[in-house]
Amino acid sequence: NYVFVSIKVDRKERPDIDHIYMTIAQMMTGSGGWPLTIIMTPDKKPFFAATYLPKESRFGLIGMMELTSRIRDIWMGQKEKAIESAERITQALALMTPVSSGEELGKNDLKAAYSELAGRFDRDNGGFGSSPKFPIPQDILFLLRYWKRTGDQNALEMSEKTLRAMRNGGIYDHIGFGFHRYSTDSKWLVPHFEKMLYDQALLAMAYTEAYQATGKAEYSRTAREIFTYVLRDMTSKDGGFYSAEDADSEGEEGKFYLWTEDDIRRMLLKEEAGLIISAYNMEDGGNFTEKGPGSEKKSNRNILHLNKPLGRIASDLGVSEKELRKQIETARSKLFKAREKRIHTIKDDKVLTDWNGLMIAALAKGAQAFNEPKYAEAARHAAGFILKTMRQKDGRLLHRYRDGHAAVQAYADDYAFLIWGLIELYEATFDISYLKNALSLNTTLLRHFWDNNHGGLFFSADDAESMLIRKKEIYDGAVPSGNSAAILNILRLAGITADPQLEKKAASLMRAFSATVRERPSAHTLM
Repeated sequence: NYVFVSIKVDRKERPDIDHIYMTIAQMMTGSGGWPLTIIMTPDKKPFFAATYLPKESRFGLIGMMELTSRIRDIWMGQKEKAIESAERITQALALMTPVSSGEELGKNDLKAAYSELAGRFDRDNGGFGSSPKFPIPQDILFLLRYWKRTGDQNALEMSEKTLRAMRNGGIYDHIGFGFHRYSTDSKWLVPHFEKMLYDQALLAMAYTEAYQATGKAEYSRTAREIFTYVLRDMTSKDGGFYSAEDADSEGEEGKFYLWTEDDIRRMLLKEEAGLIISAYNMEDGGNFTEKGPGSEKKSNRNILHLNKPLGRIASDLGVSEKELRKQIETARSKLFKAREKRIHTIKDDKVLTDWNGLMIAALAKGAQAFNEPKYAEAARHAAGFILKTMRQKDGRLLHRYRDGHAAVQAYADDYAFLIWGLIELYEATFDISYLKNALSLNTTLLRHFWDNNHGGLFFSADDAESMLIRKKEIYDGAVPSGNSAAILNILRLAGITADPQLEKKAASLMRAFSATVRERPSAHTLM
């Protein structure tokens, strides 16, 4: 018997659906996460929520097979109760006020955000909080500005400690470059091996600005390596940037990225192998623990990582840092070529307007900081593709492109992040067309997403598909909110064009969220 219709949603393609039902899951269960499982009535009102569910019940988790039977029994025997529950949940969702307006934010709010970050800072390992650790690049961007504004060295030191720890840890791909999504431990050693375009973009900006702040080559080197990875592996022939690379290959998480000592000795000369094994902390028994159903077992495979700077390793070996880097690069190049012969992880080759906007911004910023025209050219190519292929005749944007087909009405993030990229590209090239497009898209954003009653930008447009509620996003999490980026954009556009009306709009946008921001300033660092 049929029990329910199963619908799988790609949350990259439909973040509006994901935002609403994740909020519901958090309301109903007290937590959230992916994969997200929602069971709802035919009119989209939910009465059950859970995260991962195994096929069969085990380890205290109900299995999908048993749940299916229960749902059938409830729907057949207690349908009115299920519908009543769904109605209550929907009403509670409608009553939620995730954002509230207040007075203008000021210097005290900057200090409060800084104090919260300082209180959560991991002085041993860098980053904020414990495990799992996500790179939150806008926290670094905030701290660099706080240091510049106040002269507080601790803000700069927290930034540098975090950037170095991430670059040296297993969260960084030392062979092919680029960052994995997050670290499962507090030391940045064991990553979740997925690679996301938005992480590459935002982290490249953080390392670029750290270089601008300090002049230290290690930061420019990391930003350039991120760009190398994106331009090599994540760029379509049309110029758009792909979304992500999966964590798994051949059915195993991380298999593509892990190494045994035998691998290294087989692929490199004896001296090269000894250097890589020593410098990157490889263990004969491996440092990667495989996680199976309900158990963990030691693997003989290794996550390459550094536990001290290359300068200190060079000193220990009695060679110059320049010579050591040359030796490592020779070995790395050989290992990269060998790794390319492995079965690759699956690439999510969707081109998303919002994440492309972030990558355009990062490349344009890199072009300016490193005086590197090829980064500006890559940003130009991507911007041209988005504006030609993912912008409709009426000037409205689309969210997703794949296999020659652009679709899905754009969200606030698409406009805000693309405008961000276009502003950076204008400043890198002084091509006036990018400024004109930024201003035009900003006008469209305000026309279709602005809340005329309470201020602020809704996530979806005024003529978008009808959902349970029309939400506003403000939290600067793994990806900053479109509202935060929009305020920054509008302030910059106001300055460039000397338009006082834009300044007023930015102030209004800020006030619309100020009370919410004050509740937890460090969760809104881009804002």
